[in-house]
This record gives sequence, structure tokens and C-alpha cells, in this order.
Amino acid sequence: MASDTCWPNEDKTHGTGSDGHLIEKIMKKVPVDSSECDGGLYDGPAGVAYMLYYVSECPLFSKQRDTYLKNAKQIIDVSVKYVDREQDKNLRVAFLLGGAGIYAVATMVYKAMGFSDFVKPLTKFRNLWEVCAPISFLECGSDELFVGRTGYLCAALLLKQRLGIEILSPEQIKAICQAIIESGKQYARKKRKPFPLMYSYYGTEYLGAAHGLSSILQMLLSYQEVLSAGEKELVWQSVDFLMNQEQSCNWPAELGSIIQRENELVHWCHGAPGVAYLFAKAYLVNKRPQYLDTCIRSGELVWQKGLLKKGRGICHGVAGSAYVFLLLYRLTGNSKYIYRAQRFGEFMFSDEFKAGSSSMNRIYSLFEGLSGTVCFLVDLLHPDKSEFPLFSVFV
Repeated sequence: MASDTCWPNEDKTHGTGSDGHLIEKIMKKVPVDSSECDGGLYDGPAGVAYMLYYVSECPLFSKQRDTYLKNAKQIIDVSVKYVDREQDKNLRVAFLLGGAGIYAVATMVYKAMGFSDFVKPLTKFRNLWEVCAPISFLECGSDELFVGRTGYLCAALLLKQRLGIEILSPEQIKAICQAIIESGKQYARKKRKPFPLMYSYYGTEYLGAAHGLSSILQMLLSYQEVLSAGEKELVWQSVDFLMNQEQSCNWPAELGSIIQRENELVHWCHGAPGVAYLFAKAYLVNKRPQYLDTCIRSGELVWQKGLLKKGRGICHGVAGSAYVFLLLYRLTGNSKYIYRAQRFGEFMFSDEFKAGSSSMNRIYSLFEGLSGTVCFLVDLLHPDKSEFPLFSVFV
């Protein structure tokens, strides 16, 4: 059956994996002006800075490293000035849509360039932990990935990975994790849920990676060493609950929904391509085969339905789908997943894709545009170190 959301996968192989000098094209086009700095890491210029930093860290681009970092610094300097003017500290905590993510990327860029003042944005980042510690610091929902506590913890994990130092103290991490757990318990009790932890964002009980339960649980597993035995049990019960919400290898965008096949969401933001990262983390933590099996089933769905018509991006585009194969390669070592990732990468540059895919609003951005695509193409060159941008389960 034809679909409005994806192409049927007939093991399409078209052309090469690139349409030219994407990075140079992006550097020429991205605005470096404080009036155009909204969107954070998600679809603002700061996400382009992260891409340039990420590529500069790849040994295969050592000759271009200085150029990429210089351009990244130009962009992120303007972005830092922009978020410094934000009066609402609650908004500054946001990882993908606000200050925390921008301060994190500035720290990484400055450190990579050998500047000692990387401690300035790092200090600004660290000082935000108290802002997100109160249980209900955001009316829209305090716990999700884009603007909430989960995102702040994700940024701290990224900084620890890239800098090789502890970013927050165990006491600070514990306080934030306890706030996430208590918030989830309170909401589940209030709504009389038959499971221990649940959350909402703008009144919707999302399950996926973008705003939902899966990324929240993923971060709690990433910091499980600070949790008590009772708190760990609540998290694992919630992980297993979410696993049981699977519908034909996929998950609905929100709790209680029935997936309609003609409008099925197979995106990183909503659906199996994002939920898979939770079960990957669960498998890495305790090695139970059911979690790896769940990831593998997610990958089979992505192979069938992941050639999305919403563009090349990582949030709800083909690159986001293809990252699941790189995840599965790292989990299993099975080279068929590299083959699948390569095929998806090639299809993104085919005439069929260019003619039938939707236009992107922020064409050069990290999550919706070409900067995320570049990260994926670079990861194809060294799949043993590949990771979805800003969202690693291997830390």
C-alpha cells in the first residue's frame, strides 16, 4: 500500500552517499547574527556549531579541523550572547531549545580550540542545576528532553563524555534524578496510572524520545548509580511497562493511542527509532536479551518504513531512521546494519528522494536539516564510534 509518510523499501540503491560539499555549503549559508539565534541546538545556528565541532573531532577531517572549529566558535559566540540576555532562568535550562545546550556546545568548542576560558560557559551550565531541581519548575512539564530536567542531565552526560571530567557532583545529579522520579510518581498517582512513573508535556502523555517517557527513563538509567534500590525498581518497572506498549514493533506517540498504519509515525521523535535508544541503554546496563530483541524489532520496522518523506533530518527524516542501524551495529557487531545504514544514506541523495520529499523549514539545522545529515554521513565513515547527535547511550 502506498504511504504518504514513507517510501516502500525495495532495497533502493541510488548514486553516492553525498551530493557534494555539504559542510562548506552550510558554513556559507548559516546566519551569524544575534537576531537569528532562536531555535537552540534543535533548529538554530547553535546546532550547526555542534555539527562543525563533531566533524572536527573525526580524525578523517584533521586537515579541516581548524577551519571547522573557527566557524563553530563564530556561531556559538553569538548564540551565547543571545541566551545570556534571556531573563527567564527556567527557559535558560533548556537543552535542545535554550541555554543549557548552547553553553554545553560553547564549552566543547572552546576546549577543543585550547582556550582556557571554556570554564566560563561551563560555569554558566553548572549554575543551572538549582533552577531545574524544584519538582514543578516548568508549567508545561518539567521532565522532558527538549526543555526539562532530562535534557539538562543529557547535556551533562555529553560534557562528561567530551571533556573527560565530572560536570555535576553526585549530590547534584541525585537531587535532579529524585525530582524526576518524584514528579513521575506524583503524576502517575494523580492520574491513577497502573504503573509507577508517568509524565506529560503540555498536557499530552508522550512516549517517544522527543518529549516522552522513553528519553526520561533513558537518562535515569544513564545515572542509575545515584539511585536507591527502590528508585531503580520504579525505573525498571516503567521500562518494562513501556516495552509492553509496543504495537507491531512500534510505539504510539502518546499513551493509549492506537497506531493507524496509514499515518504511522516511524520517527526518532515519535516512534520506534527514538524509543530504541531506551532499550539499547537498558540492554547495556543489565544485558537482558529481551531489551536487545526489542531494539532489533525496532530496526526491522525502520528498514521497512524508515524511508521518510519529511526530509533528510535526524528528528523525523531519513538520517534519524538510519541512525538506528548504526546503533544496532554497535550493539551486535552485525555488518548487515552497516549495509542498511549505507543504503539509507544513498537514498537520501537519489532523484526519487529529492523529487518526493518535503521541503525543510530550517534546511541547515541539526535536527530538521542538513547538519544532522552531515553527522550521520561522518558516522558512516567510522561506525564503531557512531552515535545519534547529543544522545549517546554508550556513556
